[in-house]
Amino acid sequence: MSHPSPSPTVTDDLDLLLGVLPDRVRRALRDEPGLDELLEVVLDLGRTPEARYAGRTIDIAGGPVSREELGDVVDRVARFGADNRAGIERTLHRISALRNREGGVVGLTCRVGRAVLGTVDIVRDVIESGVSTLLLGRPGVGKTTLLREAARVLADDLGKRVVVVDTSNEIAGDGDIPHPGIGHARRMQVPTPDRQHAVMIEAVENHMPEVIVIDEIGTAAEAVASRTIAERGVQLIATAHGNTLVNLLQNPTLSDLIGGIQVVTLSDEEARRRGTQKSVLERKAPPTFDVVIEIRDKDSFAVHSSVDRTVDGYLRGAELAPEVRRRTPDGGVEVQDPEDAPAGPRRHEASGTSPWVPSQPPRRFTSGRPLRIFPYAVSRSRLERAIRDTGSPARLVGQLAEADVVLTLKAQERRQPKRLLDAQMRGLRLEVVRSNTIQQLTNFLRDEFGLPDRGEERRTALREAEAAVDAVRERGIPVELQPRDRGARRLQHELVERHGLATTSRGQEPFRRVVVQP
Repeated sequence: MSHPSPSPTVTDDLDLLLGVLPDRVRRALRDEPGLDELLEVVLDLGRTPEARYAGRTIDIAGGPVSREELGDVVDRVARFGADNRAGIERTLHRISALRNREGGVVGLTCRVGRAVLGTVDIVRDVIESGVSTLLLGRPGVGKTTLLREAARVLADDLGKRVVVVDTSNEIAGDGDIPHPGIGHARRMQVPTPDRQHAVMIEAVENHMPEVIVIDEIGTAAEAVASRTIAERGVQLIATAHGNTLVNLLQNPTLSDLIGGIQVVTLSDEEARRRGTQKSVLERKAPPTFDVVIEIRDKDSFAVHSSVDRTVDGYLRGAELAPEVRRRTPDGGVEVQDPEDAPAGPRRHEASGTSPWVPSQPPRRFTSGRPLRIFPYAVSRSRLERAIRDTGSPARLVGQLAEADVVLTLKAQERRQPKRLLDAQMRGLRLEVVRSNTIQQLTNFLRDEFGLPDRGEERRTALREAEAAVDAVRERGIPVELQPRDRGARRLQHELVERHGLATTSRGQEPFRRVVVQP
C-alpha cells in the first residue's frame, strides 16, 4: 500500500560554509554543477583539495593545500573541542581536524550539514506513537538528519517537551542558540563525548522532558543511561552504531539496548515442550527500545515494530521479517508488510520478559546485601577461600554487632563459651560445622545459599559452554553465559578455547560470567 507524503525541503546555509574555505576552492565549487549534492570538502596538507558529492569525487585545481590555507580556515571557524570538531555558529556544518603529533592541524574535513524538512514523514507514525525508537544505518545515510526532524515534529506539531542531548553540536548546530531545524525543542550541549551519559541523566532529572533525542549511543554507560531513562517513562529517539538489528545483537556493549542474549538451561520438561536442546539462547531482559528502524538509504527504511518478539524469534531460528517502507518518486510512501511474523513467545504482560523463568533453589538468606559471617574458632583464611571458590555473596566481619550469623565448630557449640552465649543473647543465628576443612566450610555455604553440588554444577557449566559454542558458530553472535564460580569459569574458558573461539569475562563476583565471542 502507499500513502501521500510531501516532498522533503532542504535548507543548508551552504554560503556560510563556502565562506570559510580557501578562495580558489570556493570559486571551483561554485562553478561545479550539482552544488546541492555536495557532501564534504577535504583539505589535507600537501595534497590536492577534494570535493565529495553523492556518488562522485572531484579534485580541485590550483595545487596542493598549503599551511597558510589551512590556517586561514581554522581562524574562520569556532574553537575546536576535545573531539577535534568545530562548527559555524547557527549552522549544521561541521569541520573536523586531523592533527600531527605536536597538535598542529594538518587536515580538515568540512562536512555539509543540511536540515531536510519532511524526511521524517516516512516513519512519522512511529515517532508520534510515543514508543522509544532506535535508528540504525551506515555513516552518512541520514540518521542525524532524521533525529533533527523528529525533534522538530514532536516539539512543534505535537507540543511535547523535547530535550536534545547534543554531543559535538551534531543535531542543533554550533553556538549557544540552537539551529531552527529542531523547532521549539530544547538543546543540552555535551562538553565532551565521554560526558554524554551523564548529560542524558541530567536532562531527565532537571528538565522534565517527555522526549529525549540522542545521537550515537556507543558505550556501555550510555546504554545503561538509556535504560534508566526508558524506565522512567520518557520516550527515547536515538541512533546507534550498526547497520542492522543483527549487527546490534553482535555488539556485546550495545546488545542490551534490545534485550541482550544469554544461554539458559531448560528443565527436561520445558525442553521437550519446546522441542529444543536443554541449553538455548534467550533474550536476557526487556528491550530498552520498542522499535528499531534500519535506514537502508534515504528513501528505504526497514521497521522492526516489536523488538522483543523480533529478537525472541531470531534466537529461535526465525528469519527477520521487518516492514519495509520506500519513498516513491511522486513523494508517496509505499509500505510492504512483513510476509510472516517472527516465531517465538510474545512479551509477557506482567513482567515484560519471556514467560520462561529459570527455577532457583530456595535460599535461607535472601537479603539484597552479602551475608555477614562472624567466624568463631573457624579458620578465616579457609572460609575466605571457600567463599571465593563458591562465589557466595558473603563476607567476614570482626565484631558480633556487625554479623548476621555466627559460624563455629561442633566442639565449641558443646562447650558454650561466653562469646557464643553473647551471640545467642543478641538473637544471632548460630551455624555449626564439624571440622575446620575446606570441604566442610564449602558444604555450609552451599546449604546456606542453595548452591548446587559442585560436580553437577561443573557438568552443567560445560554443557552450557558447548551450547554457546554451537550458537556462536551458527549465528556469529556473542553469547553471555550464566554467572559461575571461578573454577567453573576456568573450565568454560578452557573448553571454548579448545574449540578455537575467544572468551572474555564480565561482571563482579558473585555475578561474574563468561562471554563467548565469535
